[in-house]
Amino acid sequence: MPLLPDPSMLAMTAAVATVNHLLGQAAWAREKLQPFAGQCAEISLPLFSAVFGVTPEGLVAASTTHVEPAVTIDLPANTPLLALQGHAAIMRTARISGSAEFAQSLGYVLQHLRWDVEEDLSRIFGDIISHRLVASAHIFSAHQKKRALNLAENISEYLIEEQPTLVRRITSADFSADVNKLRDDLARLEKRLQRLS
Repeated sequence: MPLLPDPSMLAMTAAVATVNHLLGQAAWAREKLQPFAGQCAEISLPLFSAVFGVTPEGLVAASTTHVEPAVTIDLPANTPLLALQGHAAIMRTARISGSAEFAQSLGYVLQHLRWDVEEDLSRIFGDIISHRLVASAHIFSAHQKKRALNLAENISEYLIEEQPTLVRRITSADFSADVNKLRDDLARLEKRLQRLS
């Protein structure tokens, strides 16, 4: 029976290939990483950890030997969900330690590295069709976001007005202010009663 490949190794290979593809589209990112050639960084999630090194070309390579990383990036368990919110959400929750200069450059590259979808599609479909596909995808995405926002507003209005389950923020703030005023009035009344007795 043939041995199955290690899933973590497959994930690491795929991640390195993806990052190198993105770095291949961004000369600025490769230039930012080149001064750190030969240094390693470790990215770890609760159940997964990977060490990669920076090549002289400013790309990344999986580390096959155990080396002490110059930078460690600890990500929370909910990173896959945060990825739906974008790079910034992930970077806000990441704990980065180690070489300050390397960490800063790596963080900057990870936060600003973007996939140039149009360039990849142009290799298959040509420039005009790829431009139209990407423009259509942006329009579709904007419509979906607007629909989701409208749906959320409608559900919120229903739960506030029709089926009172939620409370408007201003109503809650007014109630809190009234409770605070009542607490202060009660404290003043208790002090007056103490003076009278």
